[in-house]
Amino acid sequence: MGDTLQNLLRVDFPLLGAIALLSALGFLILYSAADENMALLMRQGVRLGAGLIVLIVLSRIPPDRLSLWSPWIYGAGLILLLWVLFAGESGNGAQRWLDLGVIRFQPSEVMKLAVPMVLAWYFSEKSLPPGIKQLGVAAAIVAAPAVPIAIQPDLGTALLVCAAGLFVIFFAGISWRLILIHGVLTAAAAPLLWHFMHDYQRIRVLTLLDPERDPLGSGYHIIQSKIAIGSGGVYGKGWLNGSQSQLDFIPERSTDFIFSVFGEEFGFLGALGLMIVYGFVVLRGLYIACRAPDTYSRLLAGGLSMSFFVYFFVNIGMVSGVLPVVGVPLPLISYGGTSLVTLMAAFGILMSIQSHRRLLTR
Repeated sequence: MGDTLQNLLRVDFPLLGAIALLSALGFLILYSAADENMALLMRQGVRLGAGLIVLIVLSRIPPDRLSLWSPWIYGAGLILLLWVLFAGESGNGAQRWLDLGVIRFQPSEVMKLAVPMVLAWYFSEKSLPPGIKQLGVAAAIVAAPAVPIAIQPDLGTALLVCAAGLFVIFFAGISWRLILIHGVLTAAAAPLLWHFMHDYQRIRVLTLLDPERDPLGSGYHIIQSKIAIGSGGVYGKGWLNGSQSQLDFIPERSTDFIFSVFGEEFGFLGALGLMIVYGFVVLRGLYIACRAPDTYSRLLAGGLSMSFFVYFFVNIGMVSGVLPVVGVPLPLISYGGTSLVTLMAAFGILMSIQSHRRLLTR
């Protein structure tokens, strides 16, 4: 009965269960972080509903068809990014959005899916492991969207797009010697990268090293965030009882800094439980990748799973003061629209790979 229902719906129940649990926790903590604002929760509910529709639709599309569409989706994403550069809407000092009348969205979010999809398609057409020429082409595929996204500027999304592409390249079979050379070259280029960074980006790096250098300015976010997480202790202060969050000490607490609210109200044990659920999602995705029947599906599932790991690792790292603040939301918990739908689309692709493998092996 379970297998019949699973095959009928084309979903992966273990993965769907973890997504449902994270979404429920998201609504719970968002209610607290947003001062019990029901209108905001309703908007998030509509977005989650749209994301579920996208998930179910994509889970029913066979991976071989997704492979054929991959270069077209990537090309359309690049055109939308150029459109944003010349005619995009601005907000908070960045030009990232397109207003289509009915909806307003960030095309850069599309590239989180399009880059791993087109790289998986490219490598599936070649013999593996890839040679220097193939790696050069792959690097260009990653850089083409990452550069205009960084120019918007949206360094967080640019880094996530790069990470999604690099994981596919890694799973394609790149040697450890090349990884070591790349790491050394990146470290050597750090002074050059520093030269091209915006002033606010340099301040974020300096704030990471010493938040106390400007406690009421650039260091305020991270200092208040660490106070909130630390004050939660082992068991937390309880739902709706976080003094740092309820008294408005934490900025952006319903979006990028929502983990600070979670840590204060549910404590170390709650945060540990949340990370275990995130870890389960990543491991389930890698399990699907290992059992995928072809190269395209295997590379795409592996890249999407590890990208999800980067999403929550970077967010928790930045609000905990371990990484610079780069504006990455906590997946399935933070308030937001385009990023939520993009995540659900990625889960839909993973479920497509899993459900169609079952059909092939019957």
